[in-house]
Amino acid sequence: MSSPGKSASRAPAEARLGELYDGRNVLITGGMGFIGSNLAVRLARLGAQVTIADAMIQDYGGNLFNIQPVRRKVAVNYCDIRDASAMDWLVREKDFVFHLAGQVCHITSLTDPFPDIDMNIKGTAVVMEAIRRHAPRARVVYTGTRGQYGPSVTLPVNEEAPTNPKGIYEISNLTAEKIIKVYNDTHDVRSVLLRITNVYGPRAQMKHSRFGVANWFVRLAIDSETIKVFGDGSILRDFLYVDDCVDAMLVAAISEEATGEIFNVGVDQPTTFLELAKTIIDVAGSGRWEFAPFSPERAAQEPGDFYSDISKIRARLGWEPRTGLREGVRRTVEYYRKNKSFYWE
Repeated sequence: MSSPGKSASRAPAEARLGELYDGRNVLITGGMGFIGSNLAVRLARLGAQVTIADAMIQDYGGNLFNIQPVRRKVAVNYCDIRDASAMDWLVREKDFVFHLAGQVCHITSLTDPFPDIDMNIKGTAVVMEAIRRHAPRARVVYTGTRGQYGPSVTLPVNEEAPTNPKGIYEISNLTAEKIIKVYNDTHDVRSVLLRITNVYGPRAQMKHSRFGVANWFVRLAIDSETIKVFGDGSILRDFLYVDDCVDAMLVAAISEEATGEIFNVGVDQPTTFLELAKTIIDVAGSGRWEFAPFSPERAAQEPGDFYSDISKIRARLGWEPRTGLREGVRRTVEYYRKNKSFYWE
């Protein structure tokens, strides 16, 4: 088993991906946000005809600068996935639909559950119904969250583990996943369901700490501020660099054997939050850390140790992470130091 930072023996080759995506029509919902924009940039560089749909909801991370390297190569439609007319139009003639749009803050869902229900559940149903009616041969990739599992029963967590999410956000993601599975099984809308772990890297929102803990730690270090490590810092997580996440999505979309399947997308070598903070401070050469008690909101949804079993996606699709934590942090720090004015308030 190879470790992050070493090339996987069956890792996706750029030339192979270029052959498969060159000239293909692709829709990315939520494509101006963190993962979506990284995916859009990569697909455009592979020669795909990329359309982005994004409502640009405040604080969700939509940022025109995210697609600056390929701005002239992609089409952007500012619309909401709950708009059936817009989705009916945008899905037409698409070969691939990457569905990333939704309410993305699990802390917000504690006080207001309705955006989760409206965006993640209703919005997903609108997208899938549009595909069923107007693009039934498109392949769909959905990005859910490791939070759908809830507290882990055994570690690492595989795809057969029980799903007992602790919040409305995670429940809405699980429901969206099940809606898409129904369209796969009943309506033959070929779909792949990914449960993604803690992603970090360039193009994430950096204005607040409500989601993306690793990136928020990076901001604090760059600003020479104090990173607060909750509890005793020993909680385990797997932190996935965004380029590796995009690789998994691209490979899943083109793999026939992935149809109808659920795959974990993460790192099977976990890191404690204390190790994460120390690594970021060391790489950045600035910042400091201290222990802090959990806030009531975070304590309510803290699932404890979690890291993914990725043996299924490794065996079936040949994917595994290739970027070690230190290298991923280095690239992230470098990107935000260079482009700070586009991400800080």
